[in-house]
Amino acid sequence: MTSVPGTERLWHMLVDWPLDRLREYRPERTEPADFAEFWSGTLKQARAKATPAVFEPYDAALATVDVFDVTFSGFDGQPVRGWFLLPRHTEGPLPCVVEYIGYNGGRGLPHEWLAWSAAGYAHLVMDTRGQGSNGSTVGATPDPDATGLPNTPGFMTRGITDPEHYYYRRVFTDAVRAVDVAREHPRVDPARVIVTGGSQGGGITLAVSGLADDLYGVMPDVPFLCQYRRATEITDENPYHEITQYCRTHRDEVEQVFASLAYFDGVNFAAHATAPALFSVGLMDPICPPSTVYAAYNHYAGEKDIRVWAYNEHEGGAGFQRAEQLRYVRDLLRP
Repeated sequence: MTSVPGTERLWHMLVDWPLDRLREYRPERTEPADFAEFWSGTLKQARAKATPAVFEPYDAALATVDVFDVTFSGFDGQPVRGWFLLPRHTEGPLPCVVEYIGYNGGRGLPHEWLAWSAAGYAHLVMDTRGQGSNGSTVGATPDPDATGLPNTPGFMTRGITDPEHYYYRRVFTDAVRAVDVAREHPRVDPARVIVTGGSQGGGITLAVSGLADDLYGVMPDVPFLCQYRRATEITDENPYHEITQYCRTHRDEVEQVFASLAYFDGVNFAAHATAPALFSVGLMDPICPPSTVYAAYNHYAGEKDIRVWAYNEHEGGAGFQRAEQLRYVRDLLRP
């Protein structure tokens, strides 16, 4: 049978509840009793082992941006890589956007990250440990703390039954340390640091919103890593499906898995956030279902707004959302 041209790709319809119900969805949170202690201890340990960040000039053959290859101390003092971009011919401390990357992506190359420096801001792009080998943007940071315990292929179930050893404990700590490092740079105004990222980067952004003090703004774009249990129940798409596969095999560990994941749920971090935030959501997104995004958005404790992309999947607003973010940051920074 031959297909009709243009029909090979079956697009999703709405994958979740209608918008009116999503706007009212505020599920009960499951926050561990020692949540704050767990994270304060983790960050204290990382900061105690930190050494000064290294910013090496990098020849990216760009005429309007100075680029630096960054190495800084993340979780347990382990080295994390990144890019630092400064708009050329500027003076004094600048607002800084710290950006986190989507699942399986790496820091890539400097010319792939020009929007924020073109807008006149300092820009720190954090590499994600262990990631960046999926055929798109390349990574440069190892993950030396992988436990070697059984896990589903991917990153979602590495150490998943023990919060102390779970993969995202290391990643979220790296992300808070990236904010520390940006604030310490002499060309950055430490009072005007904004964090952003899409998908996994959006989930990391939410974690930092609840862990880093005095952020100037927060922009989680189609955020991943929110309301894990519901996500595994309503989507069979990866990366959440990695958790489903693990639980399908380790039938006796299901409750232990979700008790551990409560320490890493964007919904819980959102409830501790205070900075102004701009979210986004795609109502046809099968990877980060809209109700999981709204669970975090509706619990977000700071001033907030959300851009809804009704006919889009996990790409959300793509370039349209970046335009919304550029205007949002411009207006946020006006006196």
